[in-house]
Amino acid sequence: MLIVENLRVSYGQIVAVHDLSFRLPAQGTLALLGANGAGKTSVVEAIVGLAPTNSGRVTFDGWVATGKQTSEIVSRGLTLVPQWRELFPAFTVEETLLAGSAASGGRTPMSLDEIYSFFPALAERRRQHAASLSGGEQQMLAIGRALMSRPRALLLDEPSAGLAVGIVRNMIRVFERIRGTSTALLLVEQNLEIAQALTKQCVVLAAGRPVWTGPITDAANLDEVRRAYFA
Repeated sequence: MLIVENLRVSYGQIVAVHDLSFRLPAQGTLALLGANGAGKTSVVEAIVGLAPTNSGRVTFDGWVATGKQTSEIVSRGLTLVPQWRELFPAFTVEETLLAGSAASGGRTPMSLDEIYSFFPALAERRRQHAASLSGGEQQMLAIGRALMSRPRALLLDEPSAGLAVGIVRNMIRVFERIRGTSTALLLVEQNLEIAQALTKQCVVLAAGRPVWTGPITDAANLDEVRRAYFA
């Protein structure tokens, strides 16, 4: 479904991603792993048109996304949940979710009840402003907003960042349910344990370059991956 070929991303003279290639199959899962500064966020932002792509190509279900506007990419069903959530603090939970449905393109948006079945805590706080929610609840809301558009592929940038262990475990259960909705998942993570719980395949980045592509269980035992990942 998602094909990234020879992707190169730079900011001025600083090259963040060097000639990266990988594939995310339809209804499949893939983890993009690496330490801080490895270039993971630049990859997913480039895929959805939020970061400059110097060369290479991104194809989504046969459609070339490179050079297209983010709004058009999202309307096609390729949606990013950014690391820092980027919620409107004055919007209520329900207003935030309804705003997410506007990006559904020709797909039928998810209902509020569907989102609340994933995140019951959001149903209890539907009238609260986003700014009043805890960090974990804000992450739930950011994911729920993305799901409202019924994406065909969901890019999750560091969804466990700053969250308590119990909340992370609940997130894993939610992601497992999302996989059951035929949505492909690209998971950007530092937490190897979380990635192993959700997918069997990974790409490991170090300084913007892939150092391993293949089974995630093998990656954990390779010296070059350990050097890149735990540096």
